[in-house]
Amino acid sequence: MTGPNIAVSSSERPRILLAEDDAAVRRSLQLLLQARGYDVRAHASGRTLLADPMCSSAACLVADYQLDELDGFEILSTLRARGWSGPALLITAYPTSDLQERAARRGFEAVIEKPFREGAVAEAVARLLKAH
Repeated sequence: MTGPNIAVSSSERPRILLAEDDAAVRRSLQLLLQARGYDVRAHASGRTLLADPMCSSAACLVADYQLDELDGFEILSTLRARGWSGPALLITAYPTSDLQERAARRGFEAVIEKPFREGAVAEAVARLLKAH
């Protein structure tokens, strides 16, 4: 049981940026990652994610490949141009070998296919943060 004096503040938890336009998937991932101890900043679009003043202090990016305005590649490219150097995970319902190769070239350390195996994204985030 966690008492008031030993509660972990959100500033002590690794911050995860999440960009996913499907509200149900976004909420599910947000809850799953929060349950694993992460501070999750969930966004429905790349534009809102990039406008988030907390994005520069994120430990990891989880971005959907296909979003309405900016895709996952554009989000990561913009973050890198701003000096962000954390690990990135691409999620997609359309995994192809070409997409996997492009994702690796563009700086994504992992690609996970939708629908997800339960816990796959949280396990990948933990693995990336440990290695980074």
